[in-house]
Amino acid sequence: EITDNTLSDINTIEDWENARAQRYNEFIEMMGLQDYIYKDRADLNIKITGVIHKKGYRIEKLYYESLPGLYVPANLYIPDNIEKPTAAILYVCGHSPTQKVHYQPFPKKFAELGFVCMVIETIQWGEVKGEHWGCYANGWFNWYSRGYNPAGVELWNAIRGLDLLAARAEVDPGNMGVTGISGGGSQSWYIAAADQRIKAVAPVCGASTLKAQIGKRTIDGHCDCMMPTNTYQADFQDIGALIAPRALLIGQANRDGLNTIESVEQLYAGTKKIYELYGSPGKISLVETPGGHSYHRISREEINSFFLENLMGKKVKPEEAGDISLSQEDMLSEDELRVYIDGAPENDRTTKIQDSFVQLPAPPEINTKEELFAFRDTVKKFLAVKTFGAFPEEKIPLNSKMEFRSLNGAKYGWNIYSFDSEEGWRLKVDFRWKNKPGGKKPLMIVLRSYDEDRWASESFVSGLDTNWNIAYFETRGIGEYGWPPNLNWHVRRASAWTGRTVASMQVFDVLRCIEFCRAHENVDPGKIGIAARGGMAAIALYAALMDGGCDKLILGNPPATQDAPSRPDGRGETIEMLNCLRITDVYQIPALLYPTKISFSGEIPETYRWSERIIERLD
Repeated sequence: EITDNTLSDINTIEDWENARAQRYNEFIEMMGLQDYIYKDRADLNIKITGVIHKKGYRIEKLYYESLPGLYVPANLYIPDNIEKPTAAILYVCGHSPTQKVHYQPFPKKFAELGFVCMVIETIQWGEVKGEHWGCYANGWFNWYSRGYNPAGVELWNAIRGLDLLAARAEVDPGNMGVTGISGGGSQSWYIAAADQRIKAVAPVCGASTLKAQIGKRTIDGHCDCMMPTNTYQADFQDIGALIAPRALLIGQANRDGLNTIESVEQLYAGTKKIYELYGSPGKISLVETPGGHSYHRISREEINSFFLENLMGKKVKPEEAGDISLSQEDMLSEDELRVYIDGAPENDRTTKIQDSFVQLPAPPEINTKEELFAFRDTVKKFLAVKTFGAFPEEKIPLNSKMEFRSLNGAKYGWNIYSFDSEEGWRLKVDFRWKNKPGGKKPLMIVLRSYDEDRWASESFVSGLDTNWNIAYFETRGIGEYGWPPNLNWHVRRASAWTGRTVASMQVFDVLRCIEFCRAHENVDPGKIGIAARGGMAAIALYAALMDGGCDKLILGNPPATQDAPSRPDGRGETIEMLNCLRITDVYQIPALLYPTKISFSGEIPETYRWSERIIERLD
């Protein structure tokens, strides 16, 4: 649905120009650059650690400081005998472990063609081994809650690389391009979309549509860097649109196991729509090549010709522009191209940048009800847009139906109702009537937990006052509406790529359940509570916050924070919610619910002292 509807509201160039600034700001935010790109930039503190002279060009081995303590190793290829500033190309590496060593034939060829070319290493591989695979391999699904994506760091490093190139005397800053394959291909899309200084861009095997990534399960082979934190439910056509009308050559292998050719053709067609609105359809092209996830001679020669024309104004046929040399005799060794002679600077943050790149706020100091209620309003507005923005704009009818009824199971019987939470999801709620029908009584909605033991939920609320009726509820991902545990890793990543998480969908289900229960003839609409244990306590807290009308919460062993890792295989409880940590954390929600009554059982994490102190102060 996201893929097929992308850019559907753009039909004229005026439509696009009116929308472009907002789409750009949303893209920058989804990449995590909102704290950087609009501010003054610090000095790059460039250090050249060595120079290699080759026939026709030299290689400067250097590193620069893109942020304080964040260093980027690079090799800068500079042609000999430059008489005036010339065009420059930034080459961004894919996921090869040896980075600039593996990809050196490309900057070498560009230098031979007369371009200044800098190849920069990613934070994952190369001379310093950092992290890209947080969600993919490490269980760091809290990256979604932080609004963090390693692609954002790579994008910022590349933008600062453009700053470096633009300041070089050898470079014409009006003629700069970018290219790369795989992860470097996706980065090429991002860099050109983010930085208008890019005049021409040639991504290779670096993007697909969400429809294909998820529908064909190719997402399972992809690094976390291959899609932004998708707060605004964008697809790659949206990114391509931000590049228009600048020159864009998309290189794609026709049997790529990570990006199906059909999806790239759809991406090309969707992006070309914006080029046509600009009257520049000739500025975008798709070069399809035979083979798997890789370059081909055809794509390499086409890219060389493309840059010669669009950055130097030279029309050279691809076969005349020529291919790279793949001869091992032309390759320099890892030691020869090494930038850090004695290791990276002592204060290098590369291996820990995921902990600080997205700047999270400290819990606010709150002393009055007015301050608390103002903060609550701010949090709810933020969550509605940036965490729960994928909630349906228009809720479908509940279409409730009684599925089962019995006079057993509770003092006054047992009813099971079904209702439509969202299109394709019909859920059930299990009422146990402890009070005689005919009057409106309080209702406690008990959220069943992932992989819970039989009778665990019943035991949890066994001490509840008899004045309360009980309704047991399974959200998506739980019980009858769950999926095999070994699929959880895929579902968690795929959901986030579409702008949701399992937890956010569960919050929506609980809100719909409250809506249904509140309208029931035997329920007091002002006396609805939620009881939940473990990870589902986080769902209960956020649902109560967004609902705004819950009377009571009962929480057992709630999670201490949403900024904690999960299991690498993705199994277990899922409490990540996009961007939530940019405004709050689960332990703050009890205070935000004030004066709602909240009781705890089991272990209460120390983090909840923040809420406890505020409630004590205000009571």
